[in-house]
Amino acid sequence: MITERQTHWKNLLVADGDRLYWPAPERNKEPILAVLRDTLPETGTVLEIAAGSGQHTAFFAGHFRNLTWQASEPEEEYRRSIQAWIQHDGLTNAPPPMELDTRSADWPIDKFDAVLCCNMIHISPWESCTGLMAGVGKGLSPGGALIFYGPFSIDGKHTADSNREFDESLESRDPSWGVRDMADVTALAADHGLAFGRKVEMPSNNLCVIYRRENP
Repeated sequence: MITERQTHWKNLLVADGDRLYWPAPERNKEPILAVLRDTLPETGTVLEIAAGSGQHTAFFAGHFRNLTWQASEPEEEYRRSIQAWIQHDGLTNAPPPMELDTRSADWPIDKFDAVLCCNMIHISPWESCTGLMAGVGKGLSPGGALIFYGPFSIDGKHTADSNREFDESLESRDPSWGVRDMADVTALAADHGLAFGRKVEMPSNNLCVIYRRENP
């Protein structure tokens, strides 16, 4: 049974117990999976940053059984949900979620082979993105991938009117939020040894943007 309750900035759907549910991850998980199949290593550890409800965690960990899928999330309520999804799906390759705020210089994990970050950098301060790049630059294996999913502007222009309206809505909620320009993110990545790999057009005017850790 799915019920609905109000959170601090949007409606949150509750599946049962501690498991939380949003419609968006259900809509985008299959297109993201297609990108991951072409991007992730065969073995190793994937760090999922800002894993939210845990719907993605359970779905992707279930499709990549040879990978250790390490979710992280700064909010305790969401970590409980992630763990509940892991237990609900009986996953053995997904450890308990870590508390991780990318703005912290001290991460609870120091080595990983790929990183997935969905729908975070536009609903958090820019400092969250700079901290993310610094942490990934330190811990990502040579040749490993950093995969972003979400809306981006390109060379200062929104890719659709809906993204422009979304950007305005974000900034009205919090001036430190906003759709990020891919050039700014790419420049920041380069500062931490991450080279632009490719971008993939996704449904609803979103992108997957992929960076690779350069060999030292």
